[in-house]
Amino acid sequence: MNERGNESGTGTAPGGVEERLRAALAARADCVGPADLRPPRAPAGAVRSRRVALRRVAVGVLALAAVAALVFLAVRGGPAHPAEPARSPRPATGTPSPVPSAVTPSSAEPSPSARWP
Repeated sequence: MNERGNESGTGTAPGGVEERLRAALAARADCVGPADLRPPRAPAGAVRSRRVALRRVAVGVLALAAVAALVFLAVRGGPAHPAEPARSPRPATGTPSPVPSAVTPSSAEPSPSARWP
């Protein structure tokens, strides 16, 4: 109730407005029955957790695929150093090649496209 009593200057009893409001709210509450209420919603927690789990799995699979692609491309680039030349599986047999001799200057004229020393 109002602590000031009748000091507001409205000229009504201190509880008049409150009593009318309570009576109106009680009448309104009596009009509402179970048939007027909407049915309760189904719980949505399980559906939401499945979606989150599915998203997490999809993100994980995509991340693994990206890492695998990077590793594949890095390994596929080839070795860092060139491969050694191929060797014959059998030891070389036969006559050794002659030792190169000193080059003797030729008396022929050099071609115009040849390099000059």
